[in-house]
Amino acid sequence: MKYFLLGIGLSIIGILISIFLWGIDKAYLVTGSIGFIFIGISMVMSGSIVSGDRMRANFATESAEDGKERNRITFNSMLLGLPSVLIAVLLYYFIT
Repeated sequence: MKYFLLGIGLSIIGILISIFLWGIDKAYLVTGSIGFIFIGISMVMSGSIVSGDRMRANFATESAEDGKERNRITFNSMLLGLPSVLIAVLLYYFIT
């Protein structure tokens, strides 16, 4: 839950930075960028970008602790990025 709240805080900071630099009409770009960076990190850490044979090799060589750590990082980075993407979509539809 704290990562979700931290993601909301990051999106609010992104909105404030956008307001000071460009105005409210570009706020969805900053918050969307923040969100997609963290969702990209989540995709890379989950291993969903590689092909099937490489994914099988990675899963076969990792220990149970490494798998838990990888899943934790994946889930936490997704929780960080999700609020920013949702706020960016809302800002896009309500402002433009």
